[in-house]
Amino acid sequence: MQQGEGAEGQAAEEWRRPDGRAADELRPLRLEVGVLENAEGSAYGEQGRGKILVAVYGPTEVHPRHMEHVDRLTMLCRYHMAPFSTEERRRPQPTRRDIELSKVIREALEAAVLTERFPRSMLKIFIEVLEAAGGTRCLGITLASLALANAGIPMRDLVVGCAAGKYKGRIVLDLSEEEDKEGEADMAVAIMPSLNRIVLLQMDGELTREEFFQALDLAIEGCRRIHKMQVEAIKRKLQEGLALTPPTEEKE
Repeated sequence: MQQGEGAEGQAAEEWRRPDGRAADELRPLRLEVGVLENAEGSAYGEQGRGKILVAVYGPTEVHPRHMEHVDRLTMLCRYHMAPFSTEERRRPQPTRRDIELSKVIREALEAAVLTERFPRSMLKIFIEVLEAAGGTRCLGITLASLALANAGIPMRDLVVGCAAGKYKGRIVLDLSEEEDKEGEADMAVAIMPSLNRIVLLQMDGELTREEFFQALDLAIEGCRRIHKMQVEAIKRKLQEGLALTPPTEEKE
């Protein structure tokens, strides 16, 4: 090996992202289930600096009636960024992006929910971004899936989202806000891990064919890692419930 090749390899090993992560490293992630008493299901999550709260209500009767489906559940999803979620104060009204992401997230979740079991019923999902720091679409999907599970809604599988992209010529996992703004490409992916099925694939920017599949594989691997954290969050909530349940007295 020539001296130049060794130095180049060492430089590649030492390359780090703005927050110090390696190219295939996730931001610190925290997932909690059942955080709201006044909702059928809820979840809260933090990914890096990002913070999102999700609440699920229903199934209930459909209002207005013209939205009713006789053979399946009507799902409503509202993705909303709070006015204080970004550095510059946002208007409280939903933006075009909020409306688009509400539709995208709903369609990803509909692939997992057994909608045929709740004809003439409505389910409402509220995703509130408390602090935006990149990746809110994917974290919103991950948390909404947990909130649905917490509400006891039957699903084919949990849905989990993760993004990959291109930053300074390198394919990286779970882009931060800085990397998202300054990067060359951003790909959001959501899957049902147990069924090995992609339910969301969106991309901004430009990638070569090779880079596209490299980013896709990296995003799917990130989804599988986060899925393990989803399962652990559900288990923790179940264990809390069992700990709070008083033992039943045996009748003689």
